[in-house]
Amino acid sequence: MRKIFGTGETVLDIIFKNGQPQAAKPGGAMLNSLVSLGRAGLPVYFISEYADDNVGSHIDSFLHSNGVDTSHVHHYSDGKTKLALAFLDERNDATYTFYEDYPANRLDTDMPEASRNDIVLFGSIYAITAEIRGKFTGFISQACNSGSIVIYDPNFRSAHRHELDRLKPLIIENMSMASLVRGSDEDFENIFGASTPDEAWDAIRPYCKCLVYTASAEGVYVRTEAFRGKFPVKEITPVSTIGAGDNFNAGMMAAMFINNTDVDRLSLMDGNQWRDIISAGVDFATEVCMSYENYVSREFAERSRYNTRESKPEI
Repeated sequence: MRKIFGTGETVLDIIFKNGQPQAAKPGGAMLNSLVSLGRAGLPVYFISEYADDNVGSHIDSFLHSNGVDTSHVHHYSDGKTKLALAFLDERNDATYTFYEDYPANRLDTDMPEASRNDIVLFGSIYAITAEIRGKFTGFISQACNSGSIVIYDPNFRSAHRHELDRLKPLIIENMSMASLVRGSDEDFENIFGASTPDEAWDAIRPYCKCLVYTASAEGVYVRTEAFRGKFPVKEITPVSTIGAGDNFNAGMMAAMFINNTDVDRLSLMDGNQWRDIISAGVDFATEVCMSYENYVSREFAERSRYNTRESKPEI
């Protein structure tokens, strides 16, 4: 059976608005994506690490209750589960402060083997972290060589721009292993100084033949060798934008899974095929922006046309 894998960091997001805590939610970019897909009944497997402490136990129970397989998670005892304090501004966009206490031996878990047309999601600063990179890239390389659909979201924020000279070669290496790069306008501005979708496409085209470029309210752009297009997003007043990009990724993966998208056809798809994939991403991202949750609601997941359970009414 086709599987979906996500590998990334695990945190507990503590969300503040006007100086007051509003919610505490298990988070991390790939975790957010997988929880949404697990709620829709898709077969999802998480590769990550968190401690055998109270926070880690809470996150572990939460993942299990949302259909996420954690058999490839490293549960460490020498350290603490990472915390992320997220401070929302007047537009409900977040800035972060992190607290972490990792063990010396990182990501000490048996890695799975991905198969052809499995879907693999990776990215963020976790994907260019030196302490885990050897084992991490071993899995991504195996997935790439096996013909999986590998999606890379660099999620590279301005806080790390001072490290760009050191990190950019690792980002490019990640792009070279990806079937699709999905990034925001901010990502490509920070990494390549690219201020338009076409400039971003020129920058990544030597490494990956499929780009999905998200530009907030302006829309979503797709660039491949076979297709160039722009798709609209929905006009909303968000409660929180935490998890918006993560759930855009989740929606795309749900559509690829349900539509049996083949890795060899990905960069050759036409506008109608891309419209279904991008529309799913927009639907998931819009839903998550309407609450302090990092993932789509159970109600949304249950009524989604991408739900793999028996009852699947259209949304």
